[in-house]
Amino acid sequence: MAVADDIALIKRQEEILVFTAFDESVAFKIGSAIRDRALAENMPVIVDIRLWDRPLFYAAMPGSNASNPDWARRKINVVKRYLRSTYRLVLEQQRPDRTFKIGEGLDISEYVLAGGGFPVTVNGAGVIGVIAVSGLPEREDHGVVVDALCDHLGVDKRGLALAAEAK
Repeated sequence: MAVADDIALIKRQEEILVFTAFDESVAFKIGSAIRDRALAENMPVIVDIRLWDRPLFYAAMPGSNASNPDWARRKINVVKRYLRSTYRLVLEQQRPDRTFKIGEGLDISEYVLAGGGFPVTVNGAGVIGVIAVSGLPEREDHGVVVDALCDHLGVDKRGLALAAEAK
């Protein structure tokens, strides 16, 4: 699938995967679902779900490491600034060094171009937070979040899943 097709699909994910309400209970359900999947599939990830003003859920799986929370934090900062998926920005920016253009004025210790951060959007309120996964290749981090959102929201993930990258 071409990059432009992936970007269009991610935009569709962002438009469809919207909540009517989002609170601590919803964050716990989604975070727990990601954690359960990660344990079952031996995914060495961390999951961090937060509103802009506070964390709601955090879990670290076996095999995750000390850099994963920092990557997640920088992904969270990107979603907060741009109000869109970090993997979409990766594909749109096409910068292999994982930094934003100098003109953006974004400190590399605070912002990273890496997939795995997805906006928490609520009807009538807009983007209010983020779900971040870190530890897998970025396309997979993104997919883990999208799968969990589809499951929680009752959306058929087959129509929203990105194709696996050719290896």
